[in-house]
Amino acid sequence: MVKYILVLLVLLTMHTAKGQIESDKALHFLGGNLYGLVGAGIANEISDGDRTWTFIGAVGGSLLIGVAKESIDQKQYGGWDNADLIATVLGGATIGFTIDIFKKRKQRKRDKIFKDAVGENYNYDRETFPVQELKINSLHVLGMSSTVLHR
Repeated sequence: MVKYILVLLVLLTMHTAKGQIESDKALHFLGGNLYGLVGAGIANEISDGDRTWTFIGAVGGSLLIGVAKESIDQKQYGGWDNADLIATVLGGATIGFTIDIFKKRKQRKRDKIFKDAVGENYNYDRETFPVQELKINSLHVLGMSSTVLHR
């Protein structure tokens, strides 16, 4: 019962807080969320899943679109609004934190499944796989034998 009352209080607080924010700032926050998600996805692919770069990509994507939007507003309406830019960047930072939280949760779940499958005392150094090194000659790549050089 206490959980339901707490959730109700949080929802009522959020409702009154939303009433104090202009709808323009809410749209900028949403735009920051969307472009932050795009920036995080691109940075995640480029950095091979590095959490720091994923967060930087989220903030950078939202900052890029926020500056572009405010530049357009400056040219069309003659007004640059720093509050709109901050709302956009906060949207990207929110997505960055959210992605980071869920990535940590997913990694912990994978680690637990792995430990349950192989046991707690698994030694990574125990198994070594033989690696056979091959000298790759450029003629092999072309499908020719290296005996061509000896003739």
